[in-house]
Amino acid sequence: MTPKRRVGEVVSRLRDRRGLSRSSPRPSGTSPHRGFKDPSFQRSLALFRAFLREQDDPEACYSLLARDAADQVEVYDGPVAGRTVVDVGGGSGYFTEEFRRRGAHAYLFEPDLGELGAKPPDGAVVADGYLLPLRDAVADVTFSSNVLEHVADPQTFLSELARVTRPGGLVYVSFTNWLSPWGGHEWAPWHYFGAERARARYRRRTGRAAKHTLGENLFAVHIGTTLRQVRARDDVEIVSARSRYWPFLAEGVVKAPGLREFATWNLLLILRRCPP
Repeated sequence: MTPKRRVGEVVSRLRDRRGLSRSSPRPSGTSPHRGFKDPSFQRSLALFRAFLREQDDPEACYSLLARDAADQVEVYDGPVAGRTVVDVGGGSGYFTEEFRRRGAHAYLFEPDLGELGAKPPDGAVVADGYLLPLRDAVADVTFSSNVLEHVADPQTFLSELARVTRPGGLVYVSFTNWLSPWGGHEWAPWHYFGAERARARYRRRTGRAAKHTLGENLFAVHIGTTLRQVRARDDVEIVSARSRYWPFLAEGVVKAPGLREFATWNLLLILRRCPP
């Protein structure tokens, strides 16, 4: 099936009132985030170990990360079963598949055919996150994991996530900030000494060119700048800004200017879509 046919098919589904265009309210009796505690040290250690094995065992790494991310969504917004989840930039579909396992109507929108892999989820659409082929307010949850540092215009990207989310719906955005120890991705932590120097070192050490190039498919996104930009918006409000992986003081470290740029590692923004 061609990408164009995929887009047409999914858009058709989204316009069907019996399908994705019907938003499901948060289940009654739930109180997401109330009394929420930072995740355990064991959880953080398991994620870190999986990350270190990413190249050797991507299936285990990303399956664990997907389960963890889905747990975080449900902490803040209740069970996803029966609800519409739009996964933007989800690569080969680990997050989409996990949401589907939990009963959600989850759909993947990925701009890079190469990232979709050999067996993308059914209904996956090749689409740019700047211009999603979706009408307004179709999603209960809009999800984006580790994408923001790969887009040249984060504000337009966030605007599109907000546009397709229904009023009161959840927007989940996480990204690796530039001054994180992992900000340079495969050539971290040598990015602290300059991107070109770090890329050159990577080539010398591995014998191949780095996947990421600063200013082309990787951008220096900072926490302080991002928080100020999001707080200035009128289409979303911040429910939580926290380190995605820290086992303690996950929100506290984000409140410390300067320190947060290095210590947060990966910023998680939980946003609520405001009424138009």
